[in-house]
Amino acid sequence: METEIGAGAFKARCLQLLDDVAATREPLVITKHGRPVARVVPIPPAIELFGALKGSVLHEEDIMAPLENEWEAAL
Repeated sequence: METEIGAGAFKARCLQLLDDVAATREPLVITKHGRPVARVVPIPPAIELFGALKGSVLHEEDIMAPLENEWEAAL
């Protein structure tokens, strides 16, 4: 369940509420006159690129060995 807060209360406590969303990873819905008008959501954590594909190679062969099939070169 998303937490709802009125726009006036959000304005008064904005910085603390942003810290809470970042810490709890729970979205916050801002309402005006009881109707939702905005949603504050946490930014997904950054993915470390180094090592991101570790374990993704399923089969490895000798990449330096010649191919078994013959090729015709265009002369």
